[in-house]
Amino acid sequence: MKKLLFAALLAASFTGTTAQTTSWTADNGNGTFTNPLFYDEFSDPDVIRVGDDYYLAGTTMHSVPGLVVLHSKDLVNWEFASYCFDRFDFPEDRFALKNHQEIYGQGIWAPCIRYANGQFYIFSNVNGKGLQCYTSEKIEGPWTHHNMQGNIYDLGVLFDDDGKIYAIHGYGTVKCTELKADMSGPIEGTERVIIPDGNGVGEGHHMYKIGGMYYLISTDYSPNGRTLCSRSKSIWGPYETRVITADETYGYHAASLTQVPRGTKYRIGEDGTKFGLGSLDKDATACTNAHQGGIVQATDGSWWALFMQDFHSIGRTVCLMPMTWEDGWPMVGLKGNLGRAPRTWFKPGVPSVAVPQQQAQQAPHAPYLRSDNFDYKNSPSTPLTPIWQWNHNPEEKMWSLKNGRLRLNAMPAEQLMWARNTLTQRVIGPRSVATVELYTKAMKDGDVCGLGNINVPCSWIGIVKEGKNLTLRCFEQLTNDTVSVPVGLPDGKIWLRMIGDYDHDQAQYAYSTDGVTFQPVGRMMPLSYQLITFQGSRHALFAFNIKGKTGGYAEFDNFTVEEPCADRSANIPYGKTIRIINKATGRPAIALKHGVLYDTHAGDKSQLTHFLVIDRGMGRVALQCADGRYVKVYGNGLPGDVRFTDTSDSTTVRTTDDINSTDFLWQDYLDHDFMLLSLTNHRYLGKSPTTGSPYSMDFTGPDPARRNGAVLTWELVDTP
Repeated sequence: MKKLLFAALLAASFTGTTAQTTSWTADNGNGTFTNPLFYDEFSDPDVIRVGDDYYLAGTTMHSVPGLVVLHSKDLVNWEFASYCFDRFDFPEDRFALKNHQEIYGQGIWAPCIRYANGQFYIFSNVNGKGLQCYTSEKIEGPWTHHNMQGNIYDLGVLFDDDGKIYAIHGYGTVKCTELKADMSGPIEGTERVIIPDGNGVGEGHHMYKIGGMYYLISTDYSPNGRTLCSRSKSIWGPYETRVITADETYGYHAASLTQVPRGTKYRIGEDGTKFGLGSLDKDATACTNAHQGGIVQATDGSWWALFMQDFHSIGRTVCLMPMTWEDGWPMVGLKGNLGRAPRTWFKPGVPSVAVPQQQAQQAPHAPYLRSDNFDYKNSPSTPLTPIWQWNHNPEEKMWSLKNGRLRLNAMPAEQLMWARNTLTQRVIGPRSVATVELYTKAMKDGDVCGLGNINVPCSWIGIVKEGKNLTLRCFEQLTNDTVSVPVGLPDGKIWLRMIGDYDHDQAQYAYSTDGVTFQPVGRMMPLSYQLITFQGSRHALFAFNIKGKTGGYAEFDNFTVEEPCADRSANIPYGKTIRIINKATGRPAIALKHGVLYDTHAGDKSQLTHFLVIDRGMGRVALQCADGRYVKVYGNGLPGDVRFTDTSDSTTVRTTDDINSTDFLWQDYLDHDFMLLSLTNHRYLGKSPTTGSPYSMDFTGPDPARRNGAVLTWELVDTP
């Protein structure tokens, strides 16, 4: 199914007819949301609420502007608020990609956002520079930079009731250090160990004081990813620790990681023969599960975690997870299924039994406008839209906005990863198509200009000028392979395109000389996540000169990003009759006359394998068999507890506070994959692929490979 869908996307891309331009938003428009919050990279999230407003800060590594902050009114729909700084204000060459110095995999990361004393504080670390703090009275800025120095990173900060400020930091051995109130640095002599090594506690700390108790949320990856909470009556301990979530991958296995041969000193500038892709274990959780992030209490009193998860070549992004307090512990998940969290759930402030039309909902919207025609004011000082970031500090005199186009001057570089003034934005999944118009008339000998993927290994498609000749070239660093195509560009204009299936780590380049018909170039490239730059794939507009000189320039216009999966309105087959296929076995479910839900052979298309999907409002469904019976959960959801009832009142939307045991919350996993969550015990419908037992409602969630029996897929039944 997925291969066919991507093939259709490729075909549409080559004819210039891609899908609508709606951008991914988690909000389903019916009182529910579906993770991830963003289908593009947003790592190391930290969240706070100030009054009725929520603020989310995230890592930006080597990219500038840096330290991003988003704003929300409902924890689901977010909008850009500000960056803490436009450029790194450190003079070293490595911050500007000069003289073969770089900060890939470094830069600024793991922020902590807090509000106290009438202003916002964002703490973070810059490699080699120590602890940094940015303060502002307004979330929009301007922000004041405080270089606090000190060996404190990946930290949580608590402004305590007595006015003291504590930074919690360290891996394994967790330390607490007091900070000076003027943000000039740590207070010397205050560092103490509060959790000794050997307690299974990791890093990425987030400290809270709730009801007089200190709670420390941390993440650990040894030997496998999980998130923990440590609590104490004193900031200095002693602490007791409990795992609050583990193995929540939402059915995404660990990605293939970029490999560098052992003993090789990694260099960005080395060719593709130095890179490989690691083995792929689809059953592995590894460290890709939901982990590291902040927690927050919503305006309605409910608690939520915003944790990051590795989403393959997209990078790390954010999932919104409901929390349940149990025995004084903030557990991720819902009563009856703690430690796991639904992919689709009800928005904060929206009860699961509410009537949709009674809920005042914010209109769903994405945090960024990704497409850009560069029609800004004709001024070099005009800021770009916030989706764009430079790869390291740019050379300001070597780029401009001219007559509705972006102009990049070519500076010397031997390859893309060393090219200065490369403008980037994050790719967006699960599938998307990025296209840009490139103008080549001002290029000079040795110039290389085009559209690339900033990742390790990198790739690009573009125009190379050698003497007076122009050549279309596609380069893939993984294989150190170059494909060249002679092109005639009498108008000096060409369209370049990248078609990405990021959930499945593959992409294809294409080009057009008329903007209508596109031709593929190079192979379908495998993509990876990697811990070299600690970023996912990024679209890149670039211009550099391979002959060691300053060349001409390239101009870019009408950069568009199209997302064929962003509109999910038809993903639930309301009012349609379907067959339900178990992903683990490939066998359809059948409503046995005996009264239980079982499976049958793959070719069975009898009436008892047909189920009508009844819309119960707010993403809830009831399933009616062709003989009129309804699927219903009895007892504790053990095997055989999924049976049938003749009750017919499931056809109406609930208007009372009781929860009908024929109601399920549909979990959309895209491409016809789905799960069914019971609103009675917060577990999932599934059938073991090995035991022979009938269906139960006792599955805690999907496994990374989606083959434990809880993930289903649907196909329409041809009805007369």
